[in-house]
Amino acid sequence: MTTFAPQLVGTGTLLRFALRRDRAMIPVWVGVNALMVLSMPNSLKGLYATAAERADLMEQMAANSSLRALVGPVFDDSLGALTAWRVGVYAGALAAVTSLLIVVRHTRDEEESGRQELIASGMVGRRASLTSALLAAGVANALIATLVTGGLAGQGAVGALAFGLGLAAVGMLFATMAAIAAQLTESARLARGLTSAVLGAAFVLRAAGDSATDDGSSLLTWLSPLGWLENLRPYADERWWVLLLFVAAATAQAAVAYALAGRRDVGMSFLPTLPHSRLRSSGGTPIGPATGRLGSAGALAWRLQRGSVLGWSVGFLLAGVVYGGMTDGAADLVGDNERAREIFERMGGQGGLTDAFLASMVGMLGLVAALYVVASVLRLHGEETSGRAEPVLANAVGRLRWAAGHLVIAFGGAALIMLLAGLGFAIGYGKEAGPILGACLVQLPAIWVVGGLAVLLHGVAPRAAMGAWGVAGAVLLLGWVGPALDAPQALLDLSPFGHLPKLPGGDMAWGPVLVLTGLAVVLVAGGLAGLRRRDVTT
Repeated sequence: MTTFAPQLVGTGTLLRFALRRDRAMIPVWVGVNALMVLSMPNSLKGLYATAAERADLMEQMAANSSLRALVGPVFDDSLGALTAWRVGVYAGALAAVTSLLIVVRHTRDEEESGRQELIASGMVGRRASLTSALLAAGVANALIATLVTGGLAGQGAVGALAFGLGLAAVGMLFATMAAIAAQLTESARLARGLTSAVLGAAFVLRAAGDSATDDGSSLLTWLSPLGWLENLRPYADERWWVLLLFVAAATAQAAVAYALAGRRDVGMSFLPTLPHSRLRSSGGTPIGPATGRLGSAGALAWRLQRGSVLGWSVGFLLAGVVYGGMTDGAADLVGDNERAREIFERMGGQGGLTDAFLASMVGMLGLVAALYVVASVLRLHGEETSGRAEPVLANAVGRLRWAAGHLVIAFGGAALIMLLAGLGFAIGYGKEAGPILGACLVQLPAIWVVGGLAVLLHGVAPRAAMGAWGVAGAVLLLGWVGPALDAPQALLDLSPFGHLPKLPGGDMAWGPVLVLTGLAVVLVAGGLAGLRRRDVTT
């Protein structure tokens, strides 16, 4: 009988290699998450300085179903509990995204690129790669747990430990889920998409459940891992037994992933790609029915990215509906709280509280759209480093035409999702659509500048291309946390979003919009010039 230990030979070496490859990605993602959490106590202390204000907040949240759908119910009025309430769902989702990216990168991505076959030919056990990927995700989640626990210990050590462990538990649950997806699918893109879809469904279930009840007791909330995190109740009579749900689910999923990994060959999957979507190895010419649909570089780029565009489009439309529906309730929640009003005005302008809230929410979606454009641009980098770009470029397809197909989807897709967000706002808010659509579209120049930086890095310094995620993370952090922390305007102006007009409610300033658009054009042109001159990497 074969023992399990030989199948793990080489795990330590692969783990060190994985951590070395992720030496930039893990600190950036973990750091953004930790800063988001640890910045909250001081911000909330300024917003709700007295016990009476915090008690009033709890009453208002109990009566406001739309805000509960967005951030969950409040279980206690301490600063620690309010921190867990305000950012818990989003910190958990960010930990999940970090984990799924790590696991898919070191499993299915390696197989898709052909590197796993070379590794498997050496003294490496059959399940060593999967184990090292899960351990790398474990390192990232241990870091976020340590930082959150240590950073919030001043609010109460027990609650800080519960919150930190809860975030790590969510991360590991989605890490093992991504491990299953990596076994089932033949594409890293599809593995990430499936796991992200489950995360999106978990958010929707929790939102629906929290909208229905004010104590997290809804069945829909309990069907979501994000609902488990809020029902752990850090700083509010912690329910430690909820962590057992995470342990049981993650263990079961890991067992399934290991079982599947032992039953397939390297490069194969349990859900193979349909034959008509495969490409011939000689130059990437499509077979049979796919020929008409993949007859150009642009059509191929659309085929590769259409799932991502569809997912982001649906997400932004729904987010717009949710944010639009809670606009009036948010104004009631702020009430006479001057500190909260100041933060909204810093984020959204001086044009009245309702307009300021709408502008701040539109700005937040613009910041998130910057993540989309970076991911879409870096699809070029993935195609190049995996070796799939070489057969395409070996045909009568120039580099600029190949890149243009992906960039049209990246920059045009950003316009599409912001337009859909505006339509969602108009549906949810129920008032004239023109101003809110304009507010959403005015975010595009800043989004395109971030995308242009990604194009520049890929074209001029491909080894530093993944640094575009660091740029997007820094922009997101400045836009989200900066106003709450009263960051100097000079610091906020480092982000392209800091120069946009605050719409609706503010005056339209064409100067900054045109300058940012021109800067985006220059960055893209510089990146394409670099791509045209350098060698294709593999």
